[in-house]
Amino acid sequence: MGKPKRTAEDILAALPMALLVIDADNLIQDANAQAEAVLNMSASTMIGRRLDAIVWLPSGFASPDRGPYAAFDVEFQTSKGHRLRADLHMTPFADHAQWRLLTLANARDHGLGSGLERQDNRRTAIAIAATLAHEIKNPLSGIKGAAQLLDGRVSEADAAMTRLICTEVDRVAALIDRMEGFTDTRKLALEAQNIHSIVDHARQVVEQGFGEKLNIVEEYDPSLPPVFAHRDSLIQIVINLLKNAAETVEGAEKRQVVLATRYRHGVAVASRQGAKRMQLPIELCVIDDGPGAPPELADQLFDPFISSKRSGQGLGLALADKLIRDMGGLIQYSREGRPSRTVFRLLLQRAEEVA
Repeated sequence: MGKPKRTAEDILAALPMALLVIDADNLIQDANAQAEAVLNMSASTMIGRRLDAIVWLPSGFASPDRGPYAAFDVEFQTSKGHRLRADLHMTPFADHAQWRLLTLANARDHGLGSGLERQDNRRTAIAIAATLAHEIKNPLSGIKGAAQLLDGRVSEADAAMTRLICTEVDRVAALIDRMEGFTDTRKLALEAQNIHSIVDHARQVVEQGFGEKLNIVEEYDPSLPPVFAHRDSLIQIVINLLKNAAETVEGAEKRQVVLATRYRHGVAVASRQGAKRMQLPIELCVIDDGPGAPPELADQLFDPFISSKRSGQGLGLALADKLIRDMGGLIQYSREGRPSRTVFRLLLQRAEEVA
């Protein structure tokens, strides 16, 4: 028997780049497996629909009258609100007027690349936190003790000042306690966890505290496999993200927050050392209708000591970034959808793939 022949469809299906066949009416007529993975939609969902109902390309890029072109590192968005970057190639078909082949090469989530580069910032933060904790925290107990001794020996008017000293010492000590979270380099005990159990626990905690400021909506994928995570750390991250949303509430309004989980096909990252690509298919999103971070801070939001809040210390999201990376995952921030909403996306490992 001779070797089985490989058809053109077999070859296109195996290509490591997303391909979309578009007709003269801007309708998608075919999509390969990589297009399904990149756009996170099945071919049957895409075929027969207009291109601009699936992918929002920059103005003029999808015009059937435009000739062949190549554009590199272009940012675009899917109809589901996911921002991506890719190299775009549009190639007309010679025998079909205004039919085109759209190629999305090197496609990746917007923000993944810059997110991987946060490792150096995290190491710097660890060094800063360790030094400050050692140099500052020890004398604080002496300052507070001296203020407490003076409190019983001075007039009532002066005692107000000694109590202020004690209050400020406690505030600084609490800040340093948070900074010390960066100095803990011990490996987390990661185990197979039910992500929905974790999110539900975090929600219950929030509802007993500042839950009156939030209208929480669940959009869960009940078929998700176990996630490889540290339960307490992931609970704390979700609580902090919900708290961020609540802190944007003004007056008696309520902030709507969507807790969404789903399985993301084809999401993987490689370590800086060039090790095996790590699959991160479990996605947890905390989405709110708040104003989001100022655009000038969006790219540094996970850096230590960067905050968009007047009273913020810039440690909450930096610590969340550290914890999620200790679990082998990533956290991203973006503004997505129409109208725009704030999205914090956690990408985590599937437990079975790690075992």
